[in-house]
Amino acid sequence: MLLDQKTILVTGAGGGLGEGIARVCHHEGANVVVCDIRGEQAELVGHSLGDRAFGMFCDVRRPESLERVVDAALDRFGKIDGLVNNAGTNFVKPFLETSLEEWEEVLSVDLRAVFLLTQLVCRQMATRSAGGSIVNISSVHSHAVLPGSGPYDAAKWGMVGLSKSIAVELAEYSIRVNCISPGLLNTNIWRDIQAAAPDAEACREYWNANIPIARVIEPAEIGELAAFLLSDRSRCITGANIFADGGMTSQLISREPYASKHLTPVSR
Repeated sequence: MLLDQKTILVTGAGGGLGEGIARVCHHEGANVVVCDIRGEQAELVGHSLGDRAFGMFCDVRRPESLERVVDAALDRFGKIDGLVNNAGTNFVKPFLETSLEEWEEVLSVDLRAVFLLTQLVCRQMATRSAGGSIVNISSVHSHAVLPGSGPYDAAKWGMVGLSKSIAVELAEYSIRVNCISPGLLNTNIWRDIQAAAPDAEACREYWNANIPIARVIEPAEIGELAAFLLSDRSRCITGANIFADGGMTSQLISREPYASKHLTPVSR
C-alpha cells in the first residue's frame, strides 16, 4: 500500500473530487481526515470509510476552523503526513461586472485558505524528521483560461506560484509541495454543464473534441495521482505542477467535426 500508516487530511472531501481523493488514499492504507463546509456530508464520507477515518465540518475561510481540523487530526492520529488542499469555489461572470466581494470570496477559499492550512500543517511537519507531502489541487486554468473566470484563474495561478515557493523553502525539512492541475472532471460541475446546454449530447461531443482522450476525468484518477505524490515513491518530486487533463492543454484547437483529406507536403 502506498500510504500505509500515513495520516492524510483532505479538504473539500464531502463529495466530488475531494471524496474521490479521500477514498483512494484510504484504499492505499492511510488514515484519512475528511473535512468540508458540508459537515454532515464530510461525516458520512468519513463514516463510510471506516475506523481509519473521520469527517468533520471545516470552513476553510476561517483560521479557527482550520486550527480545529489540525488539532482533531493530531488528537486522533498523532501526526499529519500529508495534506490535500482541494476545497475550492468558482463562478462565471464578466470581469467588468465582478464585485470586490466576489473576488475576495473566491480568493479566500481557493488561495488564502491554502496559505493558512499549509502553514499550520507544515509547522508540525517541520518538527519531524519524516517531513511530509502537500498536494494542492490547481486546474488547467493555471495554463490557459476561459472568459468570466478572472478570480478563479488568479487563484489557481497563484496556487502554483505559492507551491513552488514553499517547495523550495521547506525542502530542508523533507517537506515536498506539488500541484495537480486536473482538466474537466466527472463531478457535479460536469453534470451542471450538460444540464445547462440546449442539447446534452452536442455538449458532450463538443467537450470530448477538446480532450484528446475524448472523455472527462474520473475523480479516482486524480486520487491515484495524489496518492502517489503523497507517498514515499515520489520523494524526488517537489515544486511540480502536473497536468492530469487527458491532453487538453496540449491541443491547440478542438478536432474538426468532419473528416479531412490527407494533406501533401507543401512549401510555405
